[in-house]
Amino acid sequence: MVTDFNQLDLSKQYSYADYLTWQFEERVELIKGWIWKMSPAPLRQHQEISVSLASQFYAYLNNKPCKVYPAPFDVRLIDKQKQTDDTTIVSVVQPDISVVCDLSKLDAKGCVGAPDLIIEILSPGNNKKEIQDKFRLYEENGVREYWIVYPVYQSVAVYNLVKDVFVLRNNYSAGDAIPVGIFSDFTIDSKQMFA
Repeated sequence: MVTDFNQLDLSKQYSYADYLTWQFEERVELIKGWIWKMSPAPLRQHQEISVSLASQFYAYLNNKPCKVYPAPFDVRLIDKQKQTDDTTIVSVVQPDISVVCDLSKLDAKGCVGAPDLIIEILSPGNNKKEIQDKFRLYEENGVREYWIVYPVYQSVAVYNLVKDVFVLRNNYSAGDAIPVGIFSDFTIDSKQMFA
């Protein structure tokens, strides 16, 4: 059992089985086995955006077969060529918002496999991870829709998966109604999100 983050060897790759044994306060993610230490607690604006998004999704999804989960919520992304036991899973992320429509992917620990929609809200210091590393990871794993929220610019970039590649659907600004691509009758009120 690892009780201090400094006990980890950052030059080594880890699995979800390893992750489950860690008993320290810092929040971390695994991307293809490599440890990514998460930033300190997000800024207030980040949390306000997250609460607004989660509440809008929650209200829409009430009595529907999909569920929304705000962070922290473990999403274990799986290599389609391997079995899904804890020792073979090497990517565990905690997106700011996850929407899961295949409820068979849910278990007591979180989600096994790609959510249908993931939203990441940028914070100082995590831009490269969200825009490059997680972008590729989510694309490779078949996330159908990926939103990157830029609080500083009050904008949202929305990508849809088309033939296994993320394609930018649009950039939205504060005041725009943002259509949720995986649902034909739902839009997010960005005025409320960036209030």
